Parts: sequence; structure tokens; C-alpha cells
Amino acid sequence: MKLYKLLNQISYTLINGYVDINIENVSYDSREIKPNSLFICINGNNIDSHNLIDEAVENGAIAILVEKDIIYSNNDIVMIKVKDTRISLANICNIFYKEPSKGIELVGVTGTNGKTTITHYIKDVLESTGKTVGVIGTLGFKLTNQKVNISKTTPTTPEALELQKAFREFKDNNANSVIMEVTSSALAKHRVDFCDFDIGIFTNLSQDHLDEHGTMEAYKREKMKLFYKCKLGIINIDDNVSKEIIKEVPCKILTYGIENSADIQATDVMYRRNYISFKVNFKKTCNEVNVKIPGKFTVYNILATVAACYSLGMSIENIITLLPNINPVPGRIELIKNNLNKNIIVDYAHTPDALEKLLIMAREITCGRIITVFGCGGDRDTTKRGIMGKIAGSLSDYCIITSDNPRTENPRLIIDDIELGMLSTMTPYEKIINRKNAIEKGLKILKDDDLLIIAGKGHEDYQIIGKRKFHFDDREVAINAIKNFLK
Repeated sequence: MKLYKLLNQISYTLINGYVDINIENVSYDSREIKPNSLFICINGNNIDSHNLIDEAVENGAIAILVEKDIIYSNNDIVMIKVKDTRISLANICNIFYKEPSKGIELVGVTGTNGKTTITHYIKDVLESTGKTVGVIGTLGFKLTNQKVNISKTTPTTPEALELQKAFREFKDNNANSVIMEVTSSALAKHRVDFCDFDIGIFTNLSQDHLDEHGTMEAYKREKMKLFYKCKLGIINIDDNVSKEIIKEVPCKILTYGIENSADIQATDVMYRRNYISFKVNFKKTCNEVNVKIPGKFTVYNILATVAACYSLGMSIENIITLLPNINPVPGRIELIKNNLNKNIIVDYAHTPDALEKLLIMAREITCGRIITVFGCGGDRDTTKRGIMGKIAGSLSDYCIITSDNPRTENPRLIIDDIELGMLSTMTPYEKIINRKNAIEKGLKILKDDDLLIIAGKGHEDYQIIGKRKFHFDDREVAINAIKNFLK
């Protein structure tokens, strides 16, 4: 594609060269540059690719897009300056991949908790109708019955380049719908700019990512940006900020909830150990739902799913009949089956709100003690550590504080921060830095009627210590420990 076409919607200054050249590849990673590439320099958390122009040119870049004042002596290279290369990256990639989000049903899910679960529930229902569905989020890229060959460079919402590339691959493989998680970081860093969202879903807002956004107000504002990009907003009316979102954003609104009056509302909710049942009320219809996944948050996730599928053209009655087809999501209230018939749940809960809801659910379904193994990530919001310690102590009968992903922090100091909150409760606890040993200790003291909660990492199959990533899977550790008990 001609460079001037890629720049058609961008205000830029041409520092050197001509824009009437063919561009065959676009990248912000100098290692991924191929011959006749456009290299877009972005300032990342750890690397500023303005410093990698020489490597990019050596690998085949013929044009460079910058936002800083760069003096470059090679007159054969086209040099272009823009105000913001991240916005330009999203714009250029959208054009390079031929505006792939147009012509597909695109649903974005944002909020502190529930994003991964809701995206997969919607996928399961839509696939039950015969649709081909793409999913993008924490668990990677998925497309119905097909393999997706795209690597993700971010934990949840991909960078704009990978995102637009995924849309193009999905569309070329006849995807009808794409359901994706949209994080506050992705919105702040323009990764989802120029995406043609049909629906945006807001789940909830609670403390998280203050290391990045600074305040809850700034965090909320980033989340709200999604609803300036979509045609319809589906909002959890029970969340404290829902009314503010509804009042401010320009899109149409559909609400769901349990406690407050909503367009789609759950009533007569009954919580059981292995399932929930409730009635879905919409307009003049009332339908009973039974799902083999426990917890109040499951009700909210189901309601969001119903609202999204209805908004995509399905009847409420059809949706209700297909809800039993939804599958548990890896690492989300995942019951670990074992030959000792021990009650063990692994969950991704890594925020105060998620941990609190998880433990409240656990209390509702448990006759014996709740034993909680958990920690907090390093190099992240430090203020939530004591809060999570207090929550775990208040809702558990015994706690084992351990490492999560300590990253470059001293894990002992992270545990000490958590302990400050734990001390405000009367719950007995111990500190075990080694996560494997902590899980094994939890299993060792687990009695038949007790429930062991292993929280914080969920689906993750790694642990980050220092700047290295080691294989570690809570589920795998628990299963192997049980096998050893049986020997």
C-alpha cells in the first residue's frame, strides 16, 4: 500500500523523502521489521523504539514515523513526524488491514472484574447458534474451530497492530462476531482507537491499576471512553458509577442488574454449592435459568451475556435455552477435581473486589472452614495489599499469605504489606513465601467439609520473579500435591 494512503487521515510533517512509496509491512518492533517496512516508534513501558531506528533500517525499514525530534543522516529513509505515534499506529494499522472491524459484530467488555468470563460466555452462546466467533483477551486469541497464529505482546488487550491483524484474520476466516476484553490501559494508550464497536459492556469498577492511572477518577474516565466508541452500552446498573456513565455517554443504553431496577433483571436468585438458579425478567417475559457455576457474580455475568446476545439479534427465549451450553472459564471459579474429593477452587481474583466476592460466594456454599492461599503482584498498586489482607482475614477461617508474581520487588516485603491488613482481623494465618509450599500446606490442613481457595493467578501458567518468567500453574501444583498424598 502507498505510504500516502496510510497517512491519509493523519496530520504529519515530512522531514525527509517522499510518501509515494510502497509499504509492505508495518511494525513498532524493530525485530519484526521486513523489507519495505514502515517502522512506527512508540514509547513503551520499558523500551523507547525511537532508540532502535538503526536496527529497524538495517532489517529493511524504508520509512520511519516518529513523535520526537530525530536527526537521521540517511537521506534514503523517509522520515515523518506526528504528534502522537500511538494514535497514528492505530490509525495506520486500521487502514493497512483494510478496516477489518467493519462488517463484523464487535463487542467490547470493560470493567475491573468479569471481562474474561463474559467474553467467553457470549462466545459459547453465539457458537451454539452456528456462528463463527473470535475472542480476544487475557486467554489469548480464539476463533471457532480454528487456530490463530498471532502472538500477543500485552496481558489482555493487544497492541493496535496485533489487534487489527487479528480482526483481519478473523474476518478472512468468516467470523460473524468478535468479542474482546477492553482494558483501561488499552483505552488510555489508544490501542482500540478506530475500532468499530457495536456494543460496549461495563461490568463494574473497583480498585485496581492505580499504579498506572493514579486515581480512581482517572481509572473510571479511561473505562468510560469505550462508550464514546460504541453504538450501544450495556451497563451493570448495580455498580456505583453506572448512573454517571449513563448520564454522560452518547450511546444508547441497556441496563442489567439484581438489586436495582434494570432493563434485564434477575429475581428469585438461589445460590447452591455447584450451581445457581434465578429468573431473567425482560419487558413482559420471565424465564428461569439454571447454570452449573456458583456465585452472585455468575448471575451478573449471565445477565450481561443475555443483554449482549439479545442486542445482537437473538430472542430472549432462544438465549435462555442455550445458556446451559456455556462452559466454565479456565482459572475462574475452577473446581479442581481430585481423587481425595477435596474441595479446591482456583480463581484469578487479584483485586480487593474480586477477592471479596469470591470469598462471599465461598461462604455461601461451604459447611466447613474456608482456607485462603493468596498474595499480591509486585510492581503494581501497593495500596490494595493491606485491603486484600483485611478482606481475606475477615472472610476466611485461615489464611496463607504467599507470593503471586513478585516481579522486581522483594516478595517478603509484599507479604508484609498484606499482613498489615490481616492484623486488623482475628483470623489465624501464616506466611509462606514459596507459592508451591503454600498451596501444599493449604491442602495438608484441608478437611473434608473445608474449601481451599487458591486466589490471584487463575489460568496463568507462570510466575514472574525478578525479570524472569518461570513455569508455574496453581492447578498443576494442587493436582500433583494430591497425587503425592495418595502415594
